[in-house]
Amino acid sequence: MKIDFANLQYQHSLYKEEIEQAVFSVMQKCNFIMGEEITGLEKSLADFTGAKHAITCSSGTDALLLAMMTLDIQAGDEIITTPFTFIATAETIARLGAIPVFVDIDEISYNIDSSKIEAAITPKTKAIIPVSLYGQPADMDEIESIADNYNLKVIIDGAQSFGSTYKDKMDSNLGDISCTSFFPAKPLGCYGDGGAVFTDDETLSEKLKSLRLHGQTKRYHHKYIGIGGRLDTIQAAVLNVKLKYYRDDLSLRQHVAAIYTDTLKEKNIILPFVKSDRTSAWAQYSIRIQNRDLVQTKLKEAGIPTAVHYPIPLHLQECFNYLGYREGDFPISEKIAREILSLPMNPYLSNEEILYITKKLSKC
Repeated sequence: MKIDFANLQYQHSLYKEEIEQAVFSVMQKCNFIMGEEITGLEKSLADFTGAKHAITCSSGTDALLLAMMTLDIQAGDEIITTPFTFIATAETIARLGAIPVFVDIDEISYNIDSSKIEAAITPKTKAIIPVSLYGQPADMDEIESIADNYNLKVIIDGAQSFGSTYKDKMDSNLGDISCTSFFPAKPLGCYGDGGAVFTDDETLSEKLKSLRLHGQTKRYHHKYIGIGGRLDTIQAAVLNVKLKYYRDDLSLRQHVAAIYTDTLKEKNIILPFVKSDRTSAWAQYSIRIQNRDLVQTKLKEAGIPTAVHYPIPLHLQECFNYLGYREGDFPISEKIAREILSLPMNPYLSNEEILYITKKLSKC
């Protein structure tokens, strides 16, 4: 048996006719930039999430960048975040000349440990960026309370968690601004790069729209220094189709995760844990094991692909040497990075495939 990690080809086959018709419609109109499909998608995203404003953009990375620019993050400002995440979280902070300040993670959820945030706050701290890692939101009540006490902004890096919930509230409604990614392998993916930013604040929404269009308020009138951060109309057309089926995909992801958990719970493996007051979008199903390299090799031989999200915490990445962190500074992040292993996760894994994966895993 050969397993597909994300199964994007099968997903395309399900919606092939609708997607190709939607893309062909864009091509016929030749309105490739900010076409009507963009407006339609933003309305549908707002309706889906309950957010007052949904602003599409060119990628999840640019979503984070736009969020910080909208909140006037400046060079020298400090932003607290987690070292156990994809580099875009901290890369965008550094790109603005601001300083990523890392806080270790919770060993159960792998999200930022809210109990350690307050100790990292200084007079230069301007914001906190919690990451909803693998699809599960962080401890937002505790984080929001700290932010309120210190007059800090909260930006959600929800690149992996679109459609997840925290206390019955969708992750797109958390924080001052919430960001997501529509990278093809994400739970809701387009056919290239894409992202979105969500906020309930009208003023922030208008600024976000301007900043993604080179700071323009009307044609050739520029109020801000912005970026070229628009979502392509063709990508919006793809997402307009896929969003219609996304609730079903989320349910299927829950089903796949539940079977994994039920099948593996007696094994000598640390399984992912979702707290009872929230749900995960299950961007990944990531276990922890001691002999990872050996297990990966054996699973590959059995036709089972795996991935490591993420093997090197950000504080140990060469590009962040200037921050002065050293090995041992964030021991939990470093420990998880040595043990974490992502199994195939997509809505279309069959029970037979999951049982095949878990059987081979148990023999490693």
